[in-house]
Amino acid sequence: MQETLQITARDAVNRLLAGNQKYMDAKCGIGDISREIRRQTSLHGQSPYAIIVTCSDSRVIPENIFSAGIGELFVIRLAGNVIDDHQLGSIEYAAGHLGCRLILVMGHTHCGAVDAAMNGNPQNYIKFITDEIRLAIGDEMDAAKACERNVAHSIRIIEDSLEIHHMEEDSGLRVMGAIYDIESGEVRLL
Repeated sequence: MQETLQITARDAVNRLLAGNQKYMDAKCGIGDISREIRRQTSLHGQSPYAIIVTCSDSRVIPENIFSAGIGELFVIRLAGNVIDDHQLGSIEYAAGHLGCRLILVMGHTHCGAVDAAMNGNPQNYIKFITDEIRLAIGDEMDAAKACERNVAHSIRIIEDSLEIHHMEEDSGLRVMGAIYDIESGEVRLL
């Protein structure tokens, strides 16, 4: 496994996109999930090269999408890829303690959470998610544009976090957005 404390945000983006290209051409998983890597990360810890904030949708599997194995990505998943204090704490941990220099907020096509925010009236705990998405998308009724607005909103929340803002200035941390197409498998940077 590559030491990632020195990897730049730009190198992380290039590595993600190269992994995504492999994924689009693959018929089965590519990342290293071997007994050796499990043992190595058990003994020496993790050193992910990127933080991926994405949706809990079962069709969105970041490790596969980016052809990554054990210990390569720090993945935070929540329906609608919304951000609250828990996700910010996880991001701060991965950036501050694990040395990640890239945060990629990745929405996806055909997102049920975005659709529910646009067209539904959810109740109970789901309402917390859809209310946040409604705040992000406003009156947008185009699903693709709504997904992009939702990603942009999550990026703003991350960038407005005081600790993460300092990390951006001090260590070259970069926050980016992307949309994953669940049909083609392609990741499009925003």
